[in-house]
Amino acid sequence: MLSKILKLEFIGAIFIIILGSLLHFTFGWSGKFWLVGTFSAVNESTWEHLKLAVIPALLWMLFEMKLLKERPENFFLAKTKGIYAMPFFIIVIFYSYKAILGKNFLVLDILTFVVAVILGQLISYRIMLFKNLRKIYNQIGLVFLILLFLAFIIFTFYPPHFFLFQDPVDLRYGI
Repeated sequence: MLSKILKLEFIGAIFIIILGSLLHFTFGWSGKFWLVGTFSAVNESTWEHLKLAVIPALLWMLFEMKLLKERPENFFLAKTKGIYAMPFFIIVIFYSYKAILGKNFLVLDILTFVVAVILGQLISYRIMLFKNLRKIYNQIGLVFLILLFLAFIIFTFYPPHFFLFQDPVDLRYGI
């Protein structure tokens, strides 16, 4: 079963990378339809780019739940930690390289996204290997996934005036 989980995490990384890349454009393609903005990047802010990893990762988690007839007992805890790791790594890598180089580069932005997704999926896999964790951790993980999803929806329409939420192109916030 563990090799099946590792394969699914690898396939999931590919799914997240492809769908996340498409979600960069779907808001514009939709004519800036507000509903599409709840799951797509609505501007060039860092926050909106974090959606490109998180939303596809949440979708993959739902597919993976169906594919794994015998889910590990800590499935939601593992997915939560892996999904939260993706935006963490995107922020750390992006702002680190930007501080060193003085500006951002598209190829490094894309590599940052890919590395963050792969690391998140690997973290998820490693945590699924843990045994005898308390069930409450799994339940707490599920609550934190729901909160993250809600945060992306709410902050699309009501973003805090904080640098992560500001579009560097037009200096606006949100949709």
